[in-house]
Amino acid sequence: MISPQAYVHPDARIGKNVKIAPFSYIEGDVVIGDDCEIAPFASVMDKSRIGDRCKIFQGAVIGSIPQDLKFHGEDSIVEIGDDVTIREYVTINRGTEANYTTSIGDHTLLMAYVHVAHDCVIGAHCILANDVNIAGHVTIGDYVILGGLSAVQQFVRIGDHAFVGGASLVRKDVPPFVKAAREPLSYAGVNTVGLKRRGFTNVQIHNIQELYRLLYVRGYKIKEAIQRIQMELPDTEEQKKVLDFIEQSKQGIMRGFQAS
Repeated sequence: MISPQAYVHPDARIGKNVKIAPFSYIEGDVVIGDDCEIAPFASVMDKSRIGDRCKIFQGAVIGSIPQDLKFHGEDSIVEIGDDVTIREYVTINRGTEANYTTSIGDHTLLMAYVHVAHDCVIGAHCILANDVNIAGHVTIGDYVILGGLSAVQQFVRIGDHAFVGGASLVRKDVPPFVKAAREPLSYAGVNTVGLKRRGFTNVQIHNIQELYRLLYVRGYKIKEAIQRIQMELPDTEEQKKVLDFIEQSKQGIMRGFQAS
């Protein structure tokens, strides 16, 4: 299953039933799980850890050293989960001494030309469309979709089940369950379509919508909106997730919608 025209270092640990195409390049300190497919001209560099049933397409480069001038060769890694698809010319950099790990969760799709910088954490079941660029230290939750040509500033966080429209510049944290669009990036509603697809009930979605009306639509300042949410709305798991996200935000959350 390994082409004689591929370079596979003898120390690389290759799982069962792995297909490695001609002209691909696998360095020594690499682990590749079972049933993976590595396409021609893909490169898997030292310190890469790849799960089972992953597909890495032509020209992708996994585990190259960070594009960070503070990197001094520390023993950092890239961790790719199971069932991850990495399309053409995606680049994923190793971590730095800040976190030592860049990680991609299970069942995530990185479309062509996506860049994931050092120390990023991307959750499970995410979709990053073509030409998305993720700067260092970004954290992205589960079931997040980023539209093509979007760019995410360093240290930004994007919550679970968020949807970010194409060509967005993400400079502030994006809370869970929302749609984000426009420039500057702002609240564009609750991601109801995505939530329904993932089994959220009508009651859950209604409660999330009411929460974000108080947070973004009614014109309250964030502190006052949080107080009203806690007093007026049911105490739910979704509410706790949103309020915890806001409390932990260091960059500040994105703005509410403002008509031009």
